[in-house]
Amino acid sequence: MTLFSKITIGISSLAILGGIACAQHDDTQGGKFTTVSQRPDVGTDFTKAAESTINGVVSIKSFATPRSRYGNNSRGGGGFEFFNDPFFEYFFGGTPRNRQEPRDQTPEDKEEQQQQLGLGSGVIISQDGYIVTNNHVIDGAERLEVTLNDNRSFNAKVIGTDPTTDLALIKIEENNLPVIPIGDSDNLKVGEWVLAVGNPFGFTSTVTTGIVSAKARSIASAAHSRPMGIESYIQTDAAVNPGNSGGALVNLNGELIGINTAIYSQTGNYAGYSFAIPTSIVTKVVNDLQKFGTVQRALLGIGISDLTSKLAKEKGITAVFDGVYVGSVSERSAAKSAGLKEGDVIIAIDGTPTRNTAQLQELVSRHAPGDKVKVTYIRDNTKKTTEVTLLNSQGSTSITKAGTFDDLGCSFKPASEETLKQLGLNHGIQVTDLKDGKFKRAGIKDGCIILEVNGTRVNNQEEMKKLYNSIMQGDDSNKMMFIVGIYPTGKKVPYAIDLSD
Repeated sequence: MTLFSKITIGISSLAILGGIACAQHDDTQGGKFTTVSQRPDVGTDFTKAAESTINGVVSIKSFATPRSRYGNNSRGGGGFEFFNDPFFEYFFGGTPRNRQEPRDQTPEDKEEQQQQLGLGSGVIISQDGYIVTNNHVIDGAERLEVTLNDNRSFNAKVIGTDPTTDLALIKIEENNLPVIPIGDSDNLKVGEWVLAVGNPFGFTSTVTTGIVSAKARSIASAAHSRPMGIESYIQTDAAVNPGNSGGALVNLNGELIGINTAIYSQTGNYAGYSFAIPTSIVTKVVNDLQKFGTVQRALLGIGISDLTSKLAKEKGITAVFDGVYVGSVSERSAAKSAGLKEGDVIIAIDGTPTRNTAQLQELVSRHAPGDKVKVTYIRDNTKKTTEVTLLNSQGSTSITKAGTFDDLGCSFKPASEETLKQLGLNHGIQVTDLKDGKFKRAGIKDGCIILEVNGTRVNNQEEMKKLYNSIMQGDDSNKMMFIVGIYPTGKKVPYAIDLSD
């Protein structure tokens, strides 16, 4: 029996209190002391949860040739600059700082074989092969290899991605797969035991345990960085490391309550806290990706920040001590139509408190454009309510369709050496087979040689397609493709193409 402390106590018999055994003894001076030893409580038996979930978590390897490792960099049209912060890391094999930047293709590149780009985890959510993981696990991959816990391997195809929440849905062709049931992250309590299941450092079927340290956590505020899309994480102290990314966070019932995504670390390995996307967000994103190929994201159309004591004092707000301060209201937005104004403090959505921006983001992210929500807010230190009809990024309630590369309405071929020499160029791709599409509507004509897209040089159709996908998957609501083109006559023309139309 391990001695934790010596306490004078007037108890004369053994007592069991909350899983702690306490026994009283006499010491050599005639006094009394108490020994305390840990005894497992029924509620902390992790074996059933572990046994029921390890088969539902897979290993995901991503492969690409070096020239194709674009990722969602800022030159390509949006992405995760936030995760370049030295204190936060993706926890899959290889960090973004180790990934190669785009470079011009050479003949040697063409001969190179695919190389492993990263290693992560995924969670099987249906018997017919649908798997949810992190977007950053599969980003930039030409091929995905999924390995089950029984060592069977499959190539996977991407169903849809959502960089804003860092989630992706992929699929393998197999049936009767083990599934982890999806639980309700809303019912999760701080202090509750949870298990992280994944493949750290390539060790398959690894289970670690911890407790929920916090809910609705925004990790950008801790790093004083730009927010990364929608932030409302479950914070836990379960040990996770490179390879865990995209794996399962489960409760003791073996139910999925989060997708592990990031760690707080100065070394790139586990250092105390990790963060998971709650199933309240995962469920909405996965359903949309499966049904529409893209997320039907609803927006209030406001600029927000946490209400701090300093801000409340500056603005004379005394009715509440926390909430979400409205710093701006966009024109033609859902919020403006509902009468919300700069200076309002939103304290609840449909009766659920919004004590910080993370909670507000999570609650709104569950809805689709066209949904109506009741917003409770403070104005002039008086509580008010209004009904808001949520809109999409285009200011409407219509279904957003997943764009495809074919929407550009043309093909591309490398410009001939003769043409490049004549124009004094060393790179560029030429527009061919132009038909009705975004390029034609923007005024681009057959024969135009494209030199750059959003500041990145292009050499072939494959690179053009990857840049297109990078823009479409970015978390910027304005999906713009800025093109520098030149015609064989020498006329140089810039084009701006709105891909969200």
